[in-house]
Amino acid sequence: MLSDLEKRVIASIQGDLPVIERPYRPIAERLGIPEAQFLAILRDLCQRGVIRRFGATLRHQKSGFAANAMGAWRVPEPRITEVGEIMATSPSVSHCYRRDPNAHWPYNLYTMIHAGDRETCQAIAEELSRQTGISDYILLFSQRELKKTSMRYFTDP
Repeated sequence: MLSDLEKRVIASIQGDLPVIERPYRPIAERLGIPEAQFLAILRDLCQRGVIRRFGATLRHQKSGFAANAMGAWRVPEPRITEVGEIMATSPSVSHCYRRDPNAHWPYNLYTMIHAGDRETCQAIAEELSRQTGISDYILLFSQRELKKTSMRYFTDP
């Protein structure tokens, strides 16, 4: 069970956070609680598994990126962490995650690559391939964005 305050804290972080040094301070102030209490509640919700992850969304069009591609990579399982860490450190990669492959789709590591044009996305993927030794990959370029919203579990009063 969640307390009313815990629900209000969850509701308050479901949208965009301010891009400032201490983004939780104004949220805590709006809720009428000290920032330290707000952070303690967040830590507790994470420790209890109520909040499992925080994510950031890159709005690539607003950032000046005209092209983006999902790189689907076939990585030997014993190397998945090593390769994932290399790819995740690329400044052109906003997302890097592992998924289970299947008989019809053998790829198990995914990267979202952002650049000014398709050719640069391809060059970035080629460089990632060279750095990791992974040559079995495919690039899937976005055609258009249909939806980019997050789940909302509680509404902010």
